[in-house]
Amino acid sequence: MKIPYYHVAAFTSRHFAGNPAGVCILNEWLPDEVMQSIAAENNLPETAIVIERDRHFDLRWMTPAAEIDLCGHATLASAHVIFEILGRRRDMVNFQSRSGELTVDRVDDRLVLDFPAQPAKACSPPKKLAEGLRAKPAALFKNRDYVAVFERQEDVLAIAPDLETLATLDAQGVVVTAPGHDCDFVSRYFAPAAGIPEDPVTGSTHCALIPYWSKRLGKRELLARQLSKRGGELFCEDRGERVGIGGKAVTYAEGSIHLDRG
Repeated sequence: MKIPYYHVAAFTSRHFAGNPAGVCILNEWLPDEVMQSIAAENNLPETAIVIERDRHFDLRWMTPAAEIDLCGHATLASAHVIFEILGRRRDMVNFQSRSGELTVDRVDDRLVLDFPAQPAKACSPPKKLAEGLRAKPAALFKNRDYVAVFERQEDVLAIAPDLETLATLDAQGVVVTAPGHDCDFVSRYFAPAAGIPEDPVTGSTHCALIPYWSKRLGKRELLARQLSKRGGELFCEDRGERVGIGGKAVTYAEGSIHLDRG
C-alpha cells in the first residue's frame, strides 16, 4: 500500500525554518493505531491526514504521541499541498475537523487560516508552572494551554524550561509571550505531554494570543514571531469570534509511504 506523502515547512518562505509537517493523502481512514504509528515514525511535530470528499477535505492531526483537536501549521501545510501540488484552482479550501469547519484562503503569496478564537481566561498560577518555566510570568491565562505573559522579548528568549515538570500540568502545553521588538508580539510553545518539547511555530496557540494582544495593543491586525530555533512569522487578524492566521509554506520533500496491507 502506497500513501502519497509530503514534508512541508509552514509559516516560512525558506527551507530549514518554520514548522515542519507531514501531509498524508488517503482515500479512506486507516485504523487509528496505524495512523498514529505513521505520525510516530515521521517524528515531526504534526502529521496531517487528509481525505478529499465531494465538497471539502476531512482533516485530522497527530503528534508523534497523540491525536489533537486543532493544529495550525499542519493545516496550512495541507492547504499548501492541495493548492500547489494537487492543483486546486479555487482560492479557498474547506476542511472538516474535530474543531469544526476550517477554511484556508489563498491571498496573493500567503495562505490565511480562518480559525475559531479561543480567548484564555486569567487564572492563578499552579506551583509547578513557575518551577517548570524556571521563571515567573507577569500574568497567567488558561484555555487549552497555559498562556504566560512576560514583560520583555528577552524574557521569552531566556526561558529554559524543565520539560518533565511542564508535562505534569493540567494543560496540553505552555505558551510564553511578550511584546516584540520588530513585531507586535512574540511567543514560544512547550508541549512535552503531547510529545513536542518545543514547537517551532504554532498556529493554534494564536487562537488565544491574537484576542489577547489585539485587545492589549488596540489593533486588529498584528505581526507575530515565534522565537524557536527554526523561527516563524505569522500575519494575524482579530475577527471577533474567529481569527485569521496567515503565512507562507515551502515543500521540502514528496514521495510515498509504503505499508503492508496486513
